[in-house]
Amino acid sequence: MEQMRISGNLYFDHQATTPVPNRVLEQMLPYFNEYFGNPHSTDHSFGWKSSLAIENATKQIADLIGAFPDEIYFTSGATESNNLALLGLARKVNSKSRKMRFILSEIEHKCVLEAGRVISQQYELPVNYLPVDQGGRVNLNILEDLLKQEALAVSIMAVNNEIGTIQDIEAIAKIVRKAGALFHCDAAQAPISMNLQHMAEHVDMLSLSAHKMYGPKGIGILYIRREIKDQLEPIIFGGGQQNGLRSGTIPTPLCVGMGFAAEFFNYGDINQKRKLLFQRRVLFLEKLKKLPWSINLNGIDGKLRHPGNLNLCFEDFIAKDILQLLQPNIAASTGSACNSVITESSHVLKAIGLSNHEVESSIRFSLGFDTTDEDVDLAVNLINEALEKISKFNSKNLNGVN
Repeated sequence: MEQMRISGNLYFDHQATTPVPNRVLEQMLPYFNEYFGNPHSTDHSFGWKSSLAIENATKQIADLIGAFPDEIYFTSGATESNNLALLGLARKVNSKSRKMRFILSEIEHKCVLEAGRVISQQYELPVNYLPVDQGGRVNLNILEDLLKQEALAVSIMAVNNEIGTIQDIEAIAKIVRKAGALFHCDAAQAPISMNLQHMAEHVDMLSLSAHKMYGPKGIGILYIRREIKDQLEPIIFGGGQQNGLRSGTIPTPLCVGMGFAAEFFNYGDINQKRKLLFQRRVLFLEKLKKLPWSINLNGIDGKLRHPGNLNLCFEDFIAKDILQLLQPNIAASTGSACNSVITESSHVLKAIGLSNHEVESSIRFSLGFDTTDEDVDLAVNLINEALEKISKFNSKNLNGVN
């Protein structure tokens, strides 16, 4: 992927969204003006051309996860996909069935937890929450215990969006399958972190979002295993597109962009890119640890973590103060971009045992394939300068009080 840089700014928020490479954009552009037909218009060549483009994108995405093209359903993004997976099951539940329970991990994306709340409060179905350890890994023994009672579905994300923990999806799948439950996986953060080519073998449903994998915003997919598609009810109604599970005109340019982005992760030197990203993350942490401040890593270290994720606790500092001083030079965040309108503290950091103070002192830095060693050096220097300014300001105020 080619270098993408905004002059004067360092982008360390790739888990919020990734830039769209020029090669992806070039593939999309003709479908805005030259091949603009509605892909559902079956009576003329304009529609046929768009439909063929959709078919090609569907195959590219199916190849990414080892699925069949007819198991791919386009949505507006992983949030809608997660809602369709969970609420779609809940809406179709037979009241006489014993399999009515849902199991979610405590560190799922907000949209999954909110779907769980709706399932519990509006559909009045039982929902259990699976705890995690200090590294953010789900407790497999507790999962097995929970599944001793019949359950309809388990939803556990592949890679956490805040602390980057990579779950053992294959081991989880064996437990869930043995219990006879369905397994849904939010894999929005997974393409950059891991090989997904066998994911369809392990899960019944899987969510992806293009803008987390160098594709455009506003498009995602839900993989639904062929054998279970009749167990879901749509949450959007209209013309019955996509086998009646997701109505609405499919946005051809966005689908083309997502399909072409998927090819980055199917072919070429993606493993080398992941390796280099991991090395830069390690370098970034090593350089920060050498600064004269107490900086601790939240979550698990090593290769069981998103290769570009660092969630760091800056002891004796407030994260928002640091981020404010870093503007406009470094883009980073206190957590999920999807929580930006919510003032409550990170549920993920609390779930792994951090105190309220530690949560308020934590910042997520997420590097991308375009991040360079020079970027890392510049970022470390800017962070050090910000911490020095805050420390001097605090000392001056403390002396003034005394």
